[in-house]
Amino acid sequence: MATVPKAKPGDRVAVLSPAMAAPAVSEAVHEQAMRRLVEVTGLVPVEYPTTRQLGARAEARAADVTAAFTDPTIRAVLTTIGGDDQIMVVPHIDTEVLAANPKPFLGYSDNTNLHNLLWGLGVPSFYGGSTQVHLGAGPGVDAGHVVSLRAALLDGGEVELTDPGESEDHGLLWTDPAALTEYGMREPTEPWSWAGPARVVEGRTWGGCIEVLDQIALAGRMPTPSDLEGAVLLLETSEETPPAAHVRRWVRALGEGGMLGAVAGVLVARPAVTSFDVRIPDAAERARLRSAQRDGVVAEIARYNPDAVVCVGVPFGHTRPQWIVPHGGPIRLDGIARTVTADYS
Repeated sequence: MATVPKAKPGDRVAVLSPAMAAPAVSEAVHEQAMRRLVEVTGLVPVEYPTTRQLGARAEARAADVTAAFTDPTIRAVLTTIGGDDQIMVVPHIDTEVLAANPKPFLGYSDNTNLHNLLWGLGVPSFYGGSTQVHLGAGPGVDAGHVVSLRAALLDGGEVELTDPGESEDHGLLWTDPAALTEYGMREPTEPWSWAGPARVVEGRTWGGCIEVLDQIALAGRMPTPSDLEGAVLLLETSEETPPAAHVRRWVRALGEGGMLGAVAGVLVARPAVTSFDVRIPDAAERARLRSAQRDGVVAEIARYNPDAVVCVGVPFGHTRPQWIVPHGGPIRLDGIARTVTADYS
């Protein structure tokens, strides 16, 4: 993997919408996000033509990505949100520019497409971060998110990921004025679950949102199992709350494709089980749905790779608070001490 230099306070960073242009839905949330970005990092956000342009053509969004990586004064690239059509953007990006100008890229969900593209070019990135969700919404920025945001952009170093003790599946509608000052419904978290042998593994990470990995596979853009030898696989599910049976089939397909057998460990995010469209008022039922997904994923990993160290429940996906984690950089899973340590160098 390439060496990606860190930014320093006062540097310029691109804020892009290579998937959906979330700022077009609520400019108030976006503007608050930009103010908070400056406050917690000292970096200067720079917007591009499609950052606030809802429904922009794939070619135009790709041009913004290429332009941000081309500009030597832009020291990192942050995304406003995910989406569902970034798979059409990737073919229009100038990959030679990205490979020649590595810089931190942050995003999750549909941005799995761009993470996979960068990974294939030998450029590490950071999975997580949405200016609209994690910076702009709510009364403030979650402490763990700040630590990992600064580690990814500025500070580097190793950070032990910890359980924030509470979680929300989604916040308030951005069009609701309360979204600027209130969190969504938060509830206590369950302890992370460990499976596989009690040993320590460390490897460069690859993966992302399972629903997007499905698209990447169908488009013929997946790495080979040999590319993933000794890696740590990242898996998380989206706000569409797929049933546990569907998630299990996706993981099984990764096993049949040789991906599970190649990796040394698997890190699985706490899943969102509710959304604006799916309301589950009973806490016990929400816990059961999370457990069902966990049990299915663990069973399929054990089928194809009983030697893999597995940790389930770490908040690096669609729930909030969210840790930003390395994609292409190292993560250490200690199945003895039951700790997860990420290297943001």
